[in-house]
Amino acid sequence: MTTAVVTIARGRHDHLVAQHRSLLAGEKVPDLYVVVAMDDPWIMAWAPQGVLPAHVVPVAVPGAGLPLAAARNAGAAAALELGAEVVVGLDVDCLAGTGLVSGYAASVLAEPGVLWSGPVTYLPPADAGYDLGGLEHLDDPHPARPDPGRGRRLSGGDPDLFWSLSYALHRDTWRRVGGFCEEYVGYGAEDTDFGQLVVARGCELGWTGSARAYHQHHPTRSPPVDHLDDILRNGRLFRRRWNRWPMMGWLEEFERLGLVVRDGDDWVAVD
Repeated sequence: MTTAVVTIARGRHDHLVAQHRSLLAGEKVPDLYVVVAMDDPWIMAWAPQGVLPAHVVPVAVPGAGLPLAAARNAGAAAALELGAEVVVGLDVDCLAGTGLVSGYAASVLAEPGVLWSGPVTYLPPADAGYDLGGLEHLDDPHPARPDPGRGRRLSGGDPDLFWSLSYALHRDTWRRVGGFCEEYVGYGAEDTDFGQLVVARGCELGWTGSARAYHQHHPTRSPPVDHLDDILRNGRLFRRRWNRWPMMGWLEEFERLGLVVRDGDDWVAVD
């Protein structure tokens, strides 16, 4: 099956170049590499050639928040138009393990009605970049997500655990689900919404231990107070669509810090 890796980016140019190198080093090099540039001239001019050229898709950023959901949809649409049967979504910060593409392709071939995710390891800082040949020695998947082990698959996954760092699905399943809800703008909740959509459309989620990814380090804040407004806005949208609030752990941390308060069924920022 024709396999496409789709990533979306604005900035993170070093991470993007390293991801491209990691895909070239895999057991199976993807047939297509689609990069969505969110108002990023550098990426628009970036043109790696050879075995894995980049098909760059421009997406405008009309406001302050990045259109992450719309960008993922644009990347998948471009991949399907180019003939992809398997769409792999990989965050720009993620390096592909050697078995990521082959592991996803095999899982989708075996069970095409499943949205597959793979374990992701958060890497320590590396000033000189990462040795692609040594990634497996750093393997330590995030404990909040399942890891069935290499060569094994686990079906019937919790939709609340879906994340867009690394996933794959068949083109027919993508079309059946309908893509990410583009009402979400900025950080938070569009992943969880997509997981809910998968189940609502009669599909299921699964985890494949062979498709391992490695998240390159960058500074973050926990809880993500710099995304507070996005989280509240997107959280309200999710509540309207699914009758509950997502990201409760972050909201409770914001409450503990005095940044938000409960107001009935709502969460509001403290002025």
